[in-house]
Amino acid sequence: MTAINHHTSEALLMAYAVGSLPHSFSVVVAAHISLCLECRAAFEAHQAAGGVILETGGTEALSEDLKSDVLDLLDAPIKPTPLHARSGIYPGPVMAALKGKSPKWKSLGMGVRQTILSSGREGSVRLLHIPPGQAVPDHSHNGLELTLVLQGSFSDDTGRFGVGDLEIADQALEHTPIADAGLPCICLAATDAPLRFNSFLPRLLQPLLRI
Repeated sequence: MTAINHHTSEALLMAYAVGSLPHSFSVVVAAHISLCLECRAAFEAHQAAGGVILETGGTEALSEDLKSDVLDLLDAPIKPTPLHARSGIYPGPVMAALKGKSPKWKSLGMGVRQTILSSGREGSVRLLHIPPGQAVPDHSHNGLELTLVLQGSFSDDTGRFGVGDLEIADQALEHTPIADAGLPCICLAATDAPLRFNSFLPRLLQPLLRI
């Protein structure tokens, strides 16, 4: 794998470590951590720091009822969380979102395809398949957008993003990502608000495309 030059932020890592990230962003951060040794080490450091805080924190006595409820939970059978291994270009967290299946691509036009992994009030996460040389329509953002490259690469005004690179875009960024020559660019993208497209046709189709 080529060197990863664009990493997740400390704020996102901390939020992921304490479990406060929305599901869509958690999938992207988890996938990035699975590809990036540097961010994985930083994430584990945040986890260790959280563990120290819990160990050194004060304790309070439990009521008899609450103690009984806790003991009942400890006695309950544990259902193991299914683990998903990497499959091809898709890291384990992406395979978990795909429920172990292959992506079901749907056309967005101009050769661009998508697979929506989840969508709800807190945001959406999807896979995007962009042919070489094809651009995503010029847009800005109503919120935060995380884009992780899984295959190929793309470029915009902020630089080039290859496999493992994570672009963090907010309301201040207006850009036109273009897939570079070579393999189709396959990205994992999460948003917490609809994009703001500048041209009429993408805006018209936006409710249908759910992006």
